[in-house]
Amino acid sequence: QVQLVESGGGLAQGGGSLRLSCAASGTIFSINVMGWYRQAPGKQRELVADITSGDSINYADSVKGRFTISRDIAKNTVYLQMNSLKPEDTGVYYCKMVVRTTERPYLYNYWGQGTQVTVSS
Repeated sequence: QVQLVESGGGLAQGGGSLRLSCAASGTIFSINVMGWYRQAPGKQRELVADITSGDSINYADSVKGRFTISRDIAKNTVYLQMNSLKPEDTGVYYCKMVVRTTERPYLYNYWGQGTQVTVSS
């Protein structure tokens, strides 16, 4: 089993910054993709940013130039540095990892529990 634990959400003023962290633990063999998604009230969950094991990075257009995704492979941890925050960045942010466990040679999606980010105007 794999568990993802997120931290770092909270309240920020517009123009401010927050940093999210997500640490994976358990029977991990390898992690192919680490990413962040968000879901605003009444909207579908959307990709914010992700990073592959080959260091390929993808950002949603709405966060390009403001958010930075990074990872610490040794710690199985992914980070999301969020700068120049806007009220429309408000939502629940979920960490997602595509993991191969030690038990089976397949890839599975694992999700964190979500952390609330609220940006005031």
